Amino acid sequence: MRNYVQPGDSLALAVPYAGGVTSGQGVLVGALFGVAAVDGVQNAIIECQTKGVFDITKEPALAITAGARLFWDNTNRRLTTTATGNFQVGLATVAALAADTTVRAVLLRVPASGT
Repeated sequence: MRNYVQPGDSLALAVPYAGGVTSGQGVLVGALFGVAAVDGVQNAIIECQTKGVFDITKEPALAITAGARLFWDNTNRRLTTTATGNFQVGLATVAALAADTTVRAVLLRVPASGT
């Protein structure tokens, strides 16, 4: 195919956050979500993994069941189970305890809204 560009498992995205990102943090650009492959300052173009399973920072004191829908809280830059005002990015692959700081998530291409 002459119009094929790339598989899309990772994409080059501009870091939208004033404080930049470190490798392994979530990045939301419009409706595109990925996990930063490298550190980057604001507006730097970095590779972000858009598919796969990752341990990502979650909302503190929140217990999450395996299979729960996960949403990106872009204000606090963490995963949550709260749909309102957040962007669905995947599902929890294993349960996370309230005391855990991360949740194991499989990234899925899903609608940008919390519905």
